[in-house]
Amino acid sequence: MQKLPLLASLTVIAAALAAPAAYAADNGFYLGAGVTKSKVDGLEDQLDFDDESFKVIAGFRPLDSFGVEVNYIDLGKDSATIGPFTVEADAKAVAAYAVGYFPIAPIDLFVKAGLARWESSASATGLGSFSDDGTEFAYGGGIQARFGSLAARLEYESFDVGGSDRAELISVGVTWTFL
Repeated sequence: MQKLPLLASLTVIAAALAAPAAYAADNGFYLGAGVTKSKVDGLEDQLDFDDESFKVIAGFRPLDSFGVEVNYIDLGKDSATIGPFTVEADAKAVAAYAVGYFPIAPIDLFVKAGLARWESSASATGLGSFSDDGTEFAYGGGIQARFGSLAARLEYESFDVGGSDRAELISVGVTWTFL
């Protein structure tokens, strides 16, 4: 979990330094995607998700200092052998956030808080399949470098997932503002 944050930090910092003519943030609707390093410890006391995956981002930033955002997050997959059974599981979430931005042109620091609706499913050889879901408080924060309508971001998010300690995600992504 150390290589992705270091690489992401260097990428965002290099992008910010390489753009002395960066423009002010474009406000409006935006879409984006990111590469995510997710960690969910102790799901059902046997499975530990520690995967690289992805997220999809959609949001609306009506003001320089405020926006709302929805993320689809793939939390990864894991498998374990428990006695004579092999269990395979995966998890995903949809999170909705209110986002507070602190613009320092061409950089934005941001914090976000909202709700995450998570879902996990598993199947065990000879036992069938089962699933669980829930809605939990979610929060996060990050930094993004803006280049007109394009932004590169590094962020952290966290929320509870039933039967686990916590889901923690670090992601590197891009967004494009339009309209």
